[in-house]
Parts: sequence; C-alpha cells; structure tokens
Amino acid sequence: MKHVIFCAPYFLPATVRFIDAVASLPATHVSLISKDPPEMLPAGIRRKLSGYGAVKNGMEPQEYLNVARALIHKHGPCHRLFGALEDLQVPLAQVREALGVEGMSTQVVTQFRDKNVMKDVLRANAVPCAKHQLAAHEAELWHFIRQVGYPIIVKPPAGAGARNTMQLRNDQQVHDYLRQFPPSAMRPALAEEFIQGQEHSFDSICIRGQMVWHSITRYYPTPLEVLENPWIQWCILLPRDISGSEYDPIRRAAQHALKALGMGTGLSHMEWFRRSDGSVAISEVGARPPGAQITTLHSFAHDIDLYKAWAKVMVYEQFDVPRRKYSVGAAYLRGQGSGRIKAVHGLDQAQREVGKLVIEAKLPQAGQKASGTYEGDGYVIMRHPDTEVVKAALKQLISTVRVEMES
Repeated sequence: MKHVIFCAPYFLPATVRFIDAVASLPATHVSLISKDPPEMLPAGIRRKLSGYGAVKNGMEPQEYLNVARALIHKHGPCHRLFGALEDLQVPLAQVREALGVEGMSTQVVTQFRDKNVMKDVLRANAVPCAKHQLAAHEAELWHFIRQVGYPIIVKPPAGAGARNTMQLRNDQQVHDYLRQFPPSAMRPALAEEFIQGQEHSFDSICIRGQMVWHSITRYYPTPLEVLENPWIQWCILLPRDISGSEYDPIRRAAQHALKALGMGTGLSHMEWFRRSDGSVAISEVGARPPGAQITTLHSFAHDIDLYKAWAKVMVYEQFDVPRRKYSVGAAYLRGQGSGRIKAVHGLDQAQREVGKLVIEAKLPQAGQKASGTYEGDGYVIMRHPDTEVVKAALKQLISTVRVEMES
C-alpha cells in the first residue's frame, strides 16, 4: 500500500472532486492536509481517507512540512505529495524536497509559476511567446511601452489565468494603473505585448517528461475581454476533431515549451493564441489541472473521469489514452453588474431549444452574490458528436438566458 498525501487549503467544488479521485485510488492510503475541517467533506469521501492534518495558513510550506512529517510518522513513508491548486505548487515542491519525496523540483515548478521566469525560459528556447518585461519601477514600464507600443497587458508575475490582469491602451490608463498599483522590487508588474488573435487552451498529460495525451479548446471571446466587458457571457468549445494540420504549429510549440520548462509527470494547462496569419504564441503554462470546469469538459468529451485519471497519473504514472467521442461546450452565465442576482430569464425557452444537449448545469440562483469573475455565476455544459451543433447551441443559449441583477 502506498501512502499519498494530498494538499488542498480549501474545499471548493472542483477541489472536492480531486480529493475524491485521489482517495478512491486502489491500494493507496491517502492523507489529506487542509485548512478546512474534514467534516466539511461528504461522508463518503471522509471514509476513504486514512489520515488528516490541519494547517492554519494554507500557503505556508513550513506548516505543510510539519503536518506531513506527523502523518508520515503515523501512517508510514510518503510515496507522493501533491495538490491541484496553482498557488500551492511552489510550496509543495519545497515540502517534497525537504522530505525527499519524488516530484517536480522547486526550480522547475517556479519556471511554471513565475510568469516572467517562464517567458525568459521560453524565449531562450525559441518558443513563440509574447514580448515581456518585469517592471520593478515606473521607468521600466514606460521603456517597455516605447518598445512595443499600445496596447499592453499588465499582470502579477505569479498570477493565474486572467486574475488581476489588465489591458492598457494609452498613457492615461498607464498613469491610472501606476497610481493604483505602483510597481516595486517587492511587487513588480509583468508587462506583456498584447497579442491579437483567437485564444485557445492546450491541456496535456506528461509522464516523466513524455507527452502521452493532449486536448485543445477554443475560448469565445478571451477571458480578458470578458473581464473588461461585464455584459459578455463567456464560452469554451472543445471541437470533436483536433487531428487537423491547423493544430500542428501549437502541438510542436507546446511540446517544445513543456520540455524547456521541465514538465515531469502531471496534467498541464497552457493558454495560447493563433494570430490572423496562422502563427501561434504561447501566453502562459500551469503545471496543474485546468480550472473553469475544463477538466469536466474533457471528461465529457472522452467519456472518462479525468479527475480520477489525473490521480492515477500522479500516483502510479499510468494513463490509458482515451478516444475523443464528442464535441463539448460550456457557457458561463453572469449578470451585468455587481451585487446580487435578482432573477434568471429565458430558462424555459433555452430548455426547449437546447435542453436535449445539456449534460451538466449549475444555474445562477436568485439572491446569489455576483462572482465578479469571467467564470460567471453559473454554467451550462452541452455535448454532441457534431462540433457545429454544440457551437450553435452555445450561441443560442447565451442569446436566450439573461441574469438580472438587483438595481
């Protein structure tokens, strides 16, 4: 029996699915480290756990190290120690190194987590990506703007997805940004060239550095556009067929990028753009499972449980490559504005028009507080063998359903 330690600061809905997947592995004793008490988990999952340890600070590596040592003393040597959360990847790498547990090193994980270091590595290895500059003071930001011109993107070096990401289009917006977020050596800003094009993701499973599976999705529109325009409903589409030559450039670039960054064993999530001339550019890569229900979308597209498949990869380094059977799409529903949701309109009509395609949904509820994220306040996932059917259904859904906010 292998002893596995899974780390999850908070029991968010997707996190609970990952915990259940790891705890369900055969011939495995699973210990859980979290800030949340185990009583918050469903009883069925709690019964699968062999051990539990609590931390007060969900991001402090020393706390995880102390608790992990106690669990090892009680339940035996640790075979694997890992988690799914982006922000936790570096602390867990530090804990693995302190314990002598196999897994990606702190140096490698930092190359994924620190977007400035990541871009340096990619550019040094001739991987196509946006021009960038780490700005520790205002002069560096202005120098970068003079080099690349407007618009530019600014984000934290250790950000994830579109979190705290802004597009600056002119001098006045830069001045406003600098007043609100003055860069410093302790809190630098990562400035990037703005790439115009179609945004996609590239998700892949690697085992000991060898890519064994990949999947491609399309975003409608980009997450940044959604954050900047509260009226937009965001959609993700997984085409059924991704074997065409139009995806060869990103397949080559993605494999080159993951090799350069040192990807070992696990599921990675990559954001990338296709320009109007057909060239591609990688935005960023995370050495962890994707968010925004994308793991669920892959599961439905291939008729597998990718949560459980990921757990098997992480613990046993085994993956049975599935066949892609369906196109799958997700529409993320959100209200126009802040505050709380007053009502959701158009659901009956949407049910009549596209309801037969719906395979999973979490609808916004009256009284629910607006999330303020590009993922919105609820989602609807649809599936069909024909990609164009799913694409049309997504458009119909977001044209029909409206989330009304309290005035």
